[in-house]
Amino acid sequence: MTNNQISLPAKLINGGAAGLIGVTCVFPIDLAKTRLQNQRNGQRTYTSMMDCLIKTVRSEGYFGMYRGAAVNLTLVTPEKAIKLAANDFFRQYLSKNGKGLNVFKEMLAGCGAGMCQVIVTTPMEMLKIQLQDAGRLAAQQRLILPSSSSTKVIATNPVLSRAYNVGPAAVTKPMSATQIAKDLFYSQGFRGLYKGLGATILRDVPFSVIYFPLFANLNKLGQNSLDGKASFFHSFLSGCVAGSVAAVAVNPCDVIKTRFQSLHKGANEETYSGIVDCARKIWVNEGPSAFLKGSGCRALVIAPLFGIAQMVYFVGVGEFVLGFSRFEVY
Repeated sequence: MTNNQISLPAKLINGGAAGLIGVTCVFPIDLAKTRLQNQRNGQRTYTSMMDCLIKTVRSEGYFGMYRGAAVNLTLVTPEKAIKLAANDFFRQYLSKNGKGLNVFKEMLAGCGAGMCQVIVTTPMEMLKIQLQDAGRLAAQQRLILPSSSSTKVIATNPVLSRAYNVGPAAVTKPMSATQIAKDLFYSQGFRGLYKGLGATILRDVPFSVIYFPLFANLNKLGQNSLDGKASFFHSFLSGCVAGSVAAVAVNPCDVIKTRFQSLHKGANEETYSGIVDCARKIWVNEGPSAFLKGSGCRALVIAPLFGIAQMVYFVGVGEFVLGFSRFEVY
């Protein structure tokens, strides 16, 4: 694939389409990942990914597995477009002398892509996590209430007090992402929407540094010597493998980010003053294995997500939409 033949609008369309398709396919697993990562020792509502999904369907219905999907689908288009287009831009810039990129420059390009995407990723993840974790908190509350004769309402975050079941008589409709965003903005300004920015950077930059060079080199192994292109299946498989490796490698950072961005806590769940404090408390209270919570789910999310992304990106949906093709017609 020659980069000078690909227009920026086509890159953006490819990235957006890939994000929409990928998120729709894997969102239930992502929801399970968030709920598993937020569980503390001694307060386990779910024992595994399948247990989480089954209990979610039973208590919240089929569409309960897609809680928070709307905000993700809305923002994933710019997020994926920025990530993929930025990586290509930095790769082109770093190879402008006509020479191929070495591994260090590929990692540098991935780093640049990761830094660019957090502009959209942070508020998207912030809102998504509140909606995804609501079911876990409600389930935990249902387990607590029968064993307690008290009707005392547990203290809650004022921003989210209408969003979850927080007391015996508090059965309300879950708050929407729009309402959560408005409340955060009015109470904390843009800073509220970007809570966890440092943790998001800590996760996304290393992910991109690992993923993009690994994908590029895996994909290169399947390139045809005649046209320099890898097959459709090889690109998909390369995206899956690279995504899985990168996802598991940065899972500890993802656990910290998920915990730090969860505004509402369950009974006896600790709060965190910063990234270091969050990491220390997880290590002390739950042990090193806590940093791998949800790693299997995350690998199952990222593998097809980036496999689909690379398929769409390299097949050229954007070029088709814009009325031209990468492939010559004989």
